[in-house]
Amino acid sequence: MQSIVSYKERGIGGNNLYRGNCSPRLIEDLIDFYKVKNISDYMCGSGTTKDVADRKNIKANVYDLNQGFDLLNMDVPERNEFIFWHPPYHNMIRYADNMYAASEIEKKYGICANEVDLSQCRSWEDFIKKLNACMIKQFASLETGGHMAVLMGDLKKQGKLYSMLLEIAKPGIIENIVIKVQHNCMSNKNQYANENFIRIQHEYVLLLKKAEDLIYPVQFAVNRIADIRNLESVTWKDVIADIIEKAGGKIELHNIYQQVSGYKKAEKNNHVKEKVRQTLYAYRKIFFFENGLWYLS
Repeated sequence: MQSIVSYKERGIGGNNLYRGNCSPRLIEDLIDFYKVKNISDYMCGSGTTKDVADRKNIKANVYDLNQGFDLLNMDVPERNEFIFWHPPYHNMIRYADNMYAASEIEKKYGICANEVDLSQCRSWEDFIKKLNACMIKQFASLETGGHMAVLMGDLKKQGKLYSMLLEIAKPGIIENIVIKVQHNCMSNKNQYANENFIRIQHEYVLLLKKAEDLIYPVQFAVNRIADIRNLESVTWKDVIADIIEKAGGKIELHNIYQQVSGYKKAEKNNHVKEKVRQTLYAYRKIFFFENGLWYLS
């Protein structure tokens, strides 16, 4: 197995009409690479993992919401050697009431599928929160020395990239990140009025190892709003340039003083006004003065 994998031919297993279904060849390669004897999949979709495991003559524990298993709220039954997980990519493909009837799941198992289906999360933040809860729950079920492979992708909406890889919790040891080339994507057939964007042609396989039994590292992404006036690593040039930009491209000097006053950038400097003036005159290719106002070139 290499750090980039590409399967032009899908392979045998699962139902290729079940949207979001991954290539059985990826699961085959993971089983062969890790010499897996027992594999679990708690969002097995159409059953690709089970089909591959049967062909490889190894044991498979497979579950899905469409079979009455709610990973968010139910316990993971096994102590696992290897887990393969291919979660939904937020709401790119909706599963409940699309690939199966939510009413049938509620009638048969008493589970409100629309409420616990990760593809039905209304916001990206809610999706990431639930995704990470499922991640930690599964990883904790690994035996010491066990592995987990997570197949995931990126989404792009209204010019903004939403990356599962960047925001998913990463417990244990990150052994590798494999790039999987995508073939025959539904979006490839679409024509857009504005083609001024980069089409996503890959997915990621995050490979994790549980090396410790009780205490292990977990990487969580934390999103914060940062004011550059409170960041010590940002230069005075860029602070002042942003202040002028926010003011519409022109500003009086005393307003620059006011905009930096009270922030960390100014707290450690006893000569803030002098520093502002020094910066303005030192970068005359960026700032210029005219009619009582400072401008950006």
